[in-house]
Formats: sequence, C-alpha cells, structure tokens
Amino acid sequence: MRRTLRMLSRFLVLWTFLQTASSEDTQIPKDKLLVVTVATKETDGFRRFMRSAKHFNYSVKVLGRGEKWSGGDMSAPGGGQKVRLLKQFLGEMSGDERVILFTDSYDALFASGSGELLKKFSQAGHRLLFSSETLLWPHRLLEDKHPHVSQGNRFLSSGGFIGYLPNVKRLLADWSGADSDSDQLYFTKLYINPDKRKSINMTLDSRCRVFQTLHGALDDVVLKFEEGRVRARNVLYDTLPVIVHGNGPTKLQLNYLGNYIPNTWTFETGCTVCGQDLLPLSSLQELPSVLVAIFIQQPTPFVSVFFERLVKLEYPKDRLQLYIHNQEPHHESHVSSFLKEHGDLYQKITSVGPEEELDITVSRNTAIDLCRQNKDCDYFFNLDIEVVLKNKDTLKILIEQNLPIVAPMITRAGRLWSNFWGALSAEGYYARSEDYVDIVQGRRQGVWNVPYVSSVYLMRGSLLRSELQDIALYNSQSLDPDMALCDNIRNQGVFMYVTNLQMFGRILSTENIQTQHLHNDLWQIFQNPLDWEERYIHPNYSRILKGQLMETPCPDVYWFPIFSDTACDHLVEEMEHFGKWSGGGNKDNRIQGGYENVPTVDIHMKQVGYEREWHKFLLDYVAPVTEKMYPGYYTQAQFELAFVVRYKPDEQPSLRPHHDASTFTINLALNHVDIDFQGGGCNFIRYDCAITSPRKGWALMHPGRLTHYHEGLPTTAGVRYIAVTFVDP
Repeated sequence: MRRTLRMLSRFLVLWTFLQTASSEDTQIPKDKLLVVTVATKETDGFRRFMRSAKHFNYSVKVLGRGEKWSGGDMSAPGGGQKVRLLKQFLGEMSGDERVILFTDSYDALFASGSGELLKKFSQAGHRLLFSSETLLWPHRLLEDKHPHVSQGNRFLSSGGFIGYLPNVKRLLADWSGADSDSDQLYFTKLYINPDKRKSINMTLDSRCRVFQTLHGALDDVVLKFEEGRVRARNVLYDTLPVIVHGNGPTKLQLNYLGNYIPNTWTFETGCTVCGQDLLPLSSLQELPSVLVAIFIQQPTPFVSVFFERLVKLEYPKDRLQLYIHNQEPHHESHVSSFLKEHGDLYQKITSVGPEEELDITVSRNTAIDLCRQNKDCDYFFNLDIEVVLKNKDTLKILIEQNLPIVAPMITRAGRLWSNFWGALSAEGYYARSEDYVDIVQGRRQGVWNVPYVSSVYLMRGSLLRSELQDIALYNSQSLDPDMALCDNIRNQGVFMYVTNLQMFGRILSTENIQTQHLHNDLWQIFQNPLDWEERYIHPNYSRILKGQLMETPCPDVYWFPIFSDTACDHLVEEMEHFGKWSGGGNKDNRIQGGYENVPTVDIHMKQVGYEREWHKFLLDYVAPVTEKMYPGYYTQAQFELAFVVRYKPDEQPSLRPHHDASTFTINLALNHVDIDFQGGGCNFIRYDCAITSPRKGWALMHPGRLTHYHEGLPTTAGVRYIAVTFVDP
C-alpha cells in the first residue's frame, strides 16, 4: 500500500511539472501586445524610453501628446490624468486576447523584448500583473490591508502593469477622479480589496520578473554583463526584469543604468548612446555659430598656453564669439596679449576684467544670456581656464554628438579627478558610480548620461531658448555655480552627457600657485609636471633615451637636447628680472654654503627660490641620461651649486682653466651663438677638444674632477647665458 502511495505521489509531481511546463510553453502571440504610455511632452527621458522600445521592436502608443499636464509634479500624490487618458483610449477597443502593457516613460526603459515579456506575464498565472515595490506610498495607514506574499515586494506600484484588455477595462471602470488625483492610491485601493482583486484577477510582480522599480531597491539591482549585451539583475530574487523604472528619487540611478540598458555592449568598444543620431558637420553648408565663454577665477598656470591652444582650435574663427571674464589682475597681461594678437580673427569678443568686480555667478549667467538672446547662437561652449584642451577637433566632435549637453571627459594627470560625476549622494553631492574608475581610465568607452559636468561642456542654444529659457542656471541658495547649473538642468528633465570616445585633454591643478615671479610657470614642475614638460623640455628629449640624438664631441663628454627655446628664454628673463648678478672678480663668492672655485657673474637657483624645482628637473630628466651614459653610476642629483652664468665682453668674457666641484657637471646653453652672441664655448684642455658652437637648449654633461680640466672660451660680442650645475659634489 505504501509503495502504491509513493508511486502515486511521484506521478502527481511529474504530472504537475509537465502541466507547468506546458503552460509555460504556451506563448501569447506578439501581435496581441499593445504598449501604451502617457507623455504630454518629449523629454530626454521619454526619448530614451522610445529608443529602448525601438531597440527591442516594441510599437508604442503615446497618449496626451501636446496636452497640458495637469496631473501634478509627482513629488506628491497625482497622476490621475494618465488614468483618464488610458480609460478614454481603451473605451471602444475590443478583443479578449488583446494584452495591454501600460508603463511610465519619462523614467523607464525596456531591457528585453516582447517575447520574454509575454512569457513571463503568462507564467504569472493572473490576467493582470502590476509592478511592485518595497515602500508603501502614498498612505502608510493602508499597510496592514495589503496581502502578504511568500517572497518579494508586498506593495503595488502604479508605474507599470500588463493585462488582458477586459481585465484592464475592469481596472479602470470605477475611475472618475480629477487629473490631479492619485493613480497610485486608486490602484492600491482596488488591490487591497479582496473582492475587487479577485474579480479583476490581479496580482503583483513581487519578484520583479517583469517590472523592476528602483526606489528602495538600489542595493538589489546590479548590471549583468554578457557577451554583446547588458541586463539589470535583481540579486535578491535572481531575476532579470524586462522593464526598469526609476520611480521616486531614483531617476538619476536609472540614468546610470540607461547607459547600458538597452545596448549592444562589449568590453572592447564600451557603451554608446543607444540610437543616437550623429550630426556630421561635413553635411552642413555652414558650421554652427558658437559662443565660447572663458572664465578665469583664480591664479592659474600656463594661461598663455591656454590661449595658444584656443587659437589652434580647428573651427572657423568667424563662426566663434568669445566671452572672456578674468577676475585675476595677475592674468590681465595674458588676456590683453591674446586680444591684441588674435582678437580681430573672431566674430565678436566681450571682455570683462577684474576692475569690473563682476560676481562669477552673474558673469556665467550673463554669458548664457548672450547666447540665449541671440537666435543665431547655435551652441554655448563653456571653457574654464584650467582646461588643457589637447584635441584640436574637440568642438567639432562635441557638436557632432548631437546631444543637448555634452562634455569631453578630461582628468587631472595621474589622478581620478575628472570634470564629471558618475553618481550623486542623497544630499546631491559627489558619489562614485560603479563604473566611474573604468570610464576615467578608458576601460569602458562611450557617451555616458551623467548627473554632473563642469569646466568644459557644450550646450545647444535652442535648449537655452526652450526648456531652460526662464532659468538663471547658475543660481542657487546653497550650491556653487557649477553644481547649481547641473541641479537646475536635472530639475528640468534634461540629460547631460560626457564622452570618453577620444582623448581630449586634462585639467590643471591650481593649488599652491606662485605669482611673485616673472615666469611663474617655471615653478609648476611639481603641481603640473606634464604641462611643465610640454612647455619646457626639448621636443626631442625622449629620443635621447632611445639612443638617438646623443653626441660625444669630446671623450666622456655628452651633448644632448634637454630644454625648449621657451625654457631657455624664461630662465634668462627670470634671472635678468631678479637682477642681482654676482661680481666675477669676487674670489669669495659664497651662496648660502656653496663655494665657487672660479667665481663667475651669476645668479644662483637658490636666490630666486628655484632650488627644489631645479633638483626635480635634474632627477627627472638629467639623472636618466647620466645612468644611461655612465653605466653603473646612479645619482640622486644632489648639488650645492646651480646657477645661471652671464658672459659679456665688457663684464666677464671667459673663465680660466679649472676643475668643477662635482662628480659630473651639467652645462646648459640658454641662447643662440651667432644670433645672441659670438665666441664662447668650452675647451677641455687634457683632450685638446673644444665645443665652440653651443646649441640653445642643449646640455653638455661631463665629469667634474681629475680628468676634465676645462676653461670657458671668450665671448667676443653680445651676451651669452649658460645654466651650470655641479652634481654630486
């Protein structure tokens, strides 16, 4: 008897499994599905929703186009207008097997196709399936009336539901509320009423197999990367939802997920904006007109280089207007030099100096207004002075993205600091998104929807004259202008993007800037080493370490390029500006502990506060050459004497034979023979070998003691400058 019962039990289990499998295989025909949403205006969120629908081949019926929205701002109960429009639309529709999917669209997107959607709906075992969430809204007093579920979310969300047409009609039949009444409360009351729930045959998608609401569930949702695509996965219930809804305050998190879903994505190429229509500039008869707004708010290095790059930007100057606001008196000379040399190239220039004491918030709003009020201004391009724009085609690339607001990704060299945020904290400040590091380091490349951009970004002029027309964008009671801008833009439902598909440049560090020197950029070797190198190191320096461009004019004397012409000029000008040259006849020429065996007319690096920077230069650029040319010798580039020498026929034209107080010496020519001076050079007496045509920016490196007894040859005309360092005394 027991054996018979066991066999019967196994048979029933098998029969149940086969019945379940059979029901799951019963697929609702795709042509029976109708997707319906309400959108009274086309926001960026709506366009993203429609791109996702197109990607997965959904046809969407949009209700309310062009109507005035009177359903509230959704920060409080509202949304009744959606119910009214849906009820009206379905009124005359018939067909018992017709399936209606109703979903929000401003803050939702599809993650999979209709086949999976309909299969999961069929498997739910009810004729009407509602989205669910973990938080009860709008009335917590109704919590006890909600039926308990064995697993999953207990509360209804009105943001999405799917059901057969007759059941959806029964759901809407009792609606007679105002447009501003709460759709959430209406549907909730139907759900918690056992009789209504049964008659409509409705249930919740508690385990988020079809609908995933993000409010209260952010920690439960991760991105699942598969070959060729990405899915949002609910790790709590191990489900892959078909529709993702950024309800409540989670719209920004949906924007983050929207970077990947839906999409064809690979680890090689990364993500791109789904369905994005590029704007090839080659197809235009005339390039768009752009207002470039430049802001100088604090002492900044390499300002003259910034303006050099601005001139080299590959864009017709007659299609560019400039707005320059400089708050720093220190930079007035840089701005005036640029305007004098290049101002007439541009369509129009507005320049605001520090004497006008214009507040930066007012100034930024003024620049925006100049574009907003000019119907011919196609784009507003913000360019803060600390931006190092290396890509000459940046402006063209951004315009071709054809996006409302887009920024080129730039970072501080060697750091994760960038001009965008991947996410926001609950308080609206910086939070690191899951993929921020991958994007900054280029492991994931694409065009990304982000909540914050700064420093350099492009905005459509038409956007400023439409969605953003009545807003002082940089104004806020509590936020800095850049944060206020992004907060105001987000509040209007406008998306901001950043692209890292190409290399664009970097951001300068503006910390600890010195302004007391003539050429303050010389002091930037610590704060901004890449920019210092580009400005001051000879363009062919890297070839030396590859065994190229190294000359040996005398035994164990090496000659190689190391300083750019600009470095030579700036160092000479800095010393002449300081002006306190020592007398060559002073045999006791001591500089804070250093001692010159053979005194010269000179100024020491220590006197102008350049000792630390010069040591850094020796470590980074001279020591590698030394170790390559003198194998087995390793130096920390210590020195007591480093100075610039001036030779003049009527002052000190030459230098008598001597040994240097060093293990090796660096002798760096700072100006041109036969152009700036005549004569000069260095003679190594032991080897009867002289270098009589020193090259500007080239350094002689030679041993200091014992073997390389040498003399400075007479300068017969002009003024000769050299930088000398006795290394490892």
